[in-house]
Amino acid sequence: MFAIVGLGNPGKLYEGTRHNVGFDVIDLLADRNNIRINKIKFKSIYGEGNIGDNKVILLKPQTYMNNSGMAVLDLFNFYKLPIENIIVVVDDIDIQFATIRIRAKGSAGTHNGMKSIIYHLQSDNFPRVKVGIGQKREGQDLADFVLSRFSKDEREKIDLAIEEAALAVEAIIKDGIESAMNQFNSRSKKAQE
Repeated sequence: MFAIVGLGNPGKLYEGTRHNVGFDVIDLLADRNNIRINKIKFKSIYGEGNIGDNKVILLKPQTYMNNSGMAVLDLFNFYKLPIENIIVVVDDIDIQFATIRIRAKGSAGTHNGMKSIIYHLQSDNFPRVKVGIGQKREGQDLADFVLSRFSKDEREKIDLAIEEAALAVEAIIKDGIESAMNQFNSRSKKAQE
């Protein structure tokens, strides 16, 4: 079994913001795989279903970003999943806008949601799919930037990146992390050239 955790902030106020692309990817995965996100547990809303031959849980923590780890720890403790079967989908300001990057493990960087997950799990040994949300303007507050919405032009590009991230998650589950990294990280490199 796999758990796919999309990071974001709950509530209408945060819908469509840069920080909520993780939620957007979960919604698309639910749609693509006929999974209804309608259960409440683990300080989250979630749904259960299948991607390929694998049972999956699609999870949207409702703890607000900085406490995402509390929700992930609840899920981890309940299902006793291998940590490498928890796939986190996260926004990233350090990769090129509207590209994605898959990592098998690693540090949180500047991302408070990831810091919370690593702190609560006491491990950074879980895969993550990062979606580039752009970089803040000179002098702009980081919190203001990540809670801002995309321009119309950016939205079209980010929607394609969200689709790519959903495909990447499906590839990790069906083909394994190495295969997915080879396939999608090289695509992102090509997009940057």
